[in-house]
Amino acid sequence: MIRLFVAIELPEDLRRRVAMLASGIRAARWVAEESLHITVRFIGEVNEDAMHEIVPALEDVRSAPFAVTLAGAGHFETGGRVHTLWLGVEKNGALGALRDRVESTLVRAGLDPERRSYSPHLTVGRMNNGQAADVHPWLAANTLFRAPPFAVARFVLYSSWSSRSSPIYRPEAMFPLARD
Repeated sequence: MIRLFVAIELPEDLRRRVAMLASGIRAARWVAEESLHITVRFIGEVNEDAMHEIVPALEDVRSAPFAVTLAGAGHFETGGRVHTLWLGVEKNGALGALRDRVESTLVRAGLDPERRSYSPHLTVGRMNNGQAADVHPWLAANTLFRAPPFAVARFVLYSSWSSRSSPIYRPEAMFPLARD
């Protein structure tokens, strides 16, 4: 079995800038600079044979290149417990369209449809049972975060493995948006 997801890479300078925000909450496990990405579609665990069907299917996804802007900061919580710290992605029709194309392609390739609504964001940290008071200073310091737009010219199929400190991601295939 292999765990997969489709994502957009961040340019190196933006990854560096975002990584500098990873401080101020002792209980947070910050995402490593090289692992920062915007998830387009989480696939989950599939067998190796399914991966060999997913790659050719994703090669058929077409989209014009577009730009993405990171802005704002927030958190996700469940039952009053904070579990994820994130930077926002400004509303972007082209990103939503890419996500929809990837989703329909994966469903046609035999995967179950994604049941959750798409909420594009950049995860910067994770917590176990964090309290809102724990993250308030970080949120206050980063609520006005805004980065210049960056160009998206491809998307990537990643595999991931759990490790003690943070997940390890490996690009399995890259898909340019504009193809001849």
